[in-house]
Amino acid sequence: MPVEDALSRLLDGVDPIRETETVALRSAAGRVLAADVDALRTQPPFDASAMDGYAVRASDAVAGAILPVIGVSAAGAAFPAPVEPGTAVRIFTGAPMPAGADTVLIQENAMLEAPHTLRVDVAAEPSRHIRKAGLDFLQGDALLRSGLHLRAGHVALAASAGHPQLPVLRRPRVAILATGDELVLPGESTGPDQIVASNGFGLAAMVEAHGGDVLDLGIAPDDQAVLEARLAEAEDARADIVVTIGGASVGDRDLVAPALRARGVELDFWKVAMRPGKPVMAGRKGALRIIGLPGNPASTMVAATLFLRPLVRCLAGLGADPGYRRGILSEALPEGGERADFVRARLHRTADGLPRVEALPRQDSSLLSIYALADVLLYRPVAAPAADAGQECLFIPLD
Repeated sequence: MPVEDALSRLLDGVDPIRETETVALRSAAGRVLAADVDALRTQPPFDASAMDGYAVRASDAVAGAILPVIGVSAAGAAFPAPVEPGTAVRIFTGAPMPAGADTVLIQENAMLEAPHTLRVDVAAEPSRHIRKAGLDFLQGDALLRSGLHLRAGHVALAASAGHPQLPVLRRPRVAILATGDELVLPGESTGPDQIVASNGFGLAAMVEAHGGDVLDLGIAPDDQAVLEARLAEAEDARADIVVTIGGASVGDRDLVAPALRARGVELDFWKVAMRPGKPVMAGRKGALRIIGLPGNPASTMVAATLFLRPLVRCLAGLGADPGYRRGILSEALPEGGERADFVRARLHRTADGLPRVEALPRQDSSLLSIYALADVLLYRPVAAPAADAGQECLFIPLD
């Protein structure tokens, strides 16, 4: 099946999760807002000085005027009385403007001739250097809309508006199950015919970076009964997605598909015309989505970028992200084959025009070191003609 058709099938009927939860403001960044947020207070709540200087009446602060300084207004400690005609109040940035004052004479334009006597060197202009109450927002103003992907500025705005918590969409729960008798966890001793499991850690990082929570199902041996038990565990935990790693091909020890069928999963597709990552499968059981990934490290991560990442993002309310960007080839490439190629490549930003895309020299699907060096996947469609250096190309960012 072509990559585009497989992705369309996978995302067919996928809507954002509508369950909501309330999180503390410190945990809200990166989440999707579940309801509109209005201001609970006015900001600033009072007329405030925008500069250090003196709160005065503009009619008094003419060049050469001598004014007594009758007090101080500081942030958090307002001057409690009005500014009477012919007087001044020392004021600092952010401090409330005293009643009676209509401008701020900045300190650079005045001189203290005595501890409490001010000489005006440059006349003050009316209504200068004052932040009016409500300049940022008023109580009841609509500030943030439902569906917003919350960034640092949004969180700061919500805090300023008086919200200690925010309602957000629940993150999709993604259960990750590695399979294979040959796998052990990092830090464990390995036998002569074993390797260290790495793919699950990469997938977990990808899921969390794109709006999901991870349920680690560990490593299952090549035993169909154990696989079925782990899948049941994911269902009991109300996972939204189950991702299996390895065992997705057609060998005698590739038991993932039979285990999925035994659990009532209906497979939508099995095998995609792509390289690396051909033995990708996907299915569903009710609302539960299943993705079976190949076991070779680069194949796992490339296939996850193309299929798992957009599925997680859709469920999280972030949108699938079309992914493809335009660039310029750094070197000539040969014609393509019968499968779409996703070449691990480096991106070189340029001051002008499109970025240059440099294919990495080794593309074996087992080479995790090459995948880790890559910034992007350089896309070569099925039967792509040979391309010259400087020719436009398409790529998918890996971050």
